[in-house]
Amino acid sequence: GTPGIKLLMPALSPTMEEGNIVKWLKKEGDTVNVGDALCEIETDKAVVTMESSDEGILAKILVEEGSKNVRLGSLIGLLVEEGQDWKQVEVPADADVPSSVAPPAPAPAPAAPSVSAPPKLQHQPGKLQVRLSPAARNILETHGLDPSNVTPTGPRGIFTKEDALKLLQEKKEGKPSELKPVVSPAPAAVPSPSPATAVPSYPRPAIPPVSTPGQPAAQGTFTEIPASNIRRVIAKRLTESKTTIPHAYAAADCVIDAVLKLRKELAKDDIKVSVNDFIIKATAVTLKQMPDVNVTWDGEACRRLQSIDISIAVATDRGLITPIIRDAAAKGIKEIAASAKALAKKARDGKLLPEEYQGGSFSISNLGMFGISGFTAVINPPQACILAVGRARPELRIVEDEEGNEKLEQHQLMTMTLSSDGRVVDDELASKFLETLKANIENPMRLAL
Repeated sequence: GTPGIKLLMPALSPTMEEGNIVKWLKKEGDTVNVGDALCEIETDKAVVTMESSDEGILAKILVEEGSKNVRLGSLIGLLVEEGQDWKQVEVPADADVPSSVAPPAPAPAPAAPSVSAPPKLQHQPGKLQVRLSPAARNILETHGLDPSNVTPTGPRGIFTKEDALKLLQEKKEGKPSELKPVVSPAPAAVPSPSPATAVPSYPRPAIPPVSTPGQPAAQGTFTEIPASNIRRVIAKRLTESKTTIPHAYAAADCVIDAVLKLRKELAKDDIKVSVNDFIIKATAVTLKQMPDVNVTWDGEACRRLQSIDISIAVATDRGLITPIIRDAAAKGIKEIAASAKALAKKARDGKLLPEEYQGGSFSISNLGMFGISGFTAVINPPQACILAVGRARPELRIVEDEEGNEKLEQHQLMTMTLSSDGRVVDDELASKFLETLKANIENPMRLAL
């Protein structure tokens, strides 16, 4: 065979641990030059094109498109040098072909099924233990199943949830799994998943069955929605934040009549700014006045940051992402409005660059546009605070005039809730911060707009 140049799953974002192959842009036999787009990979943040750093002919695609959770550094394909026979490429014996994730290939040349073949696990020296995924272990323990005579289909011989569900299905149908022919692929040949052993990654065999469209759902049916990498990273970070940061909460109502009036005046001069832009500016100015809140916690110590960089939460159809308005205290309200608009659009289009969403010293999440009056948000580590902003709502208040006569007046109120990391921002500091922020929003002319 011809020796191949290995194509490995690259690290396309700083937090990426695994990726999904969305689409191959080259076919086997295609010529590849340096810098050519090979395939599209979904990372934990976005879909990124992988470019070739070598030239040659794409000889073998080892991980099909649609494959999920391919670990960093996994072998995904092979190139051969120009002029060599790409069909004869030698696949390394250690090629990790995750058959559970590849869509079922056309049936290979029939391999003689040897009924008494020992499970594939025995071929790997030193790996006699069946390695179970947590979901598989749970299913096996619940139903008392024995995985030892089923060939695992997961990467690196891991016994996956799909394998466990298949075993459970066979038990329910009364088929002893011992009689299953175990097809041991010839060493060095890439095992193309035969229909007998391949479990397509999606749709999964759902037990109880997935509901049928157009029919009333049977009791206990469900539709499984595979999590995108972005959703998985968000889930991991939220869990980490909520379980490792002592969240403290403080709320204040803020009168925004002056902001609304100023907004109208600016609109006359064709300057369009949102209430949120005023909140960003007021927050940045307050952080400048109270630098003890512009901090992060690195696990050991508190770091006071020089720059005031405000992360703004933007909901996209792929999940939440927080683009950053850098040095917000020094920016004018018009500049903040333009930055916020441009960043939100880039976030929704999935075009943010890493430096546009990584870092930040303080976060703001505003759900006012969804009619939410007030809520608490989860801190975005390593930051110490996040401000949750609700909608503007009319309220009647009793006010006294100069002569001491009381009268009812209508004001527009907005609730702001600060979630703070109790290790670095104590309750007194959080309260003072909210009090100062409230005063800055209620008197927007102070803000040097």
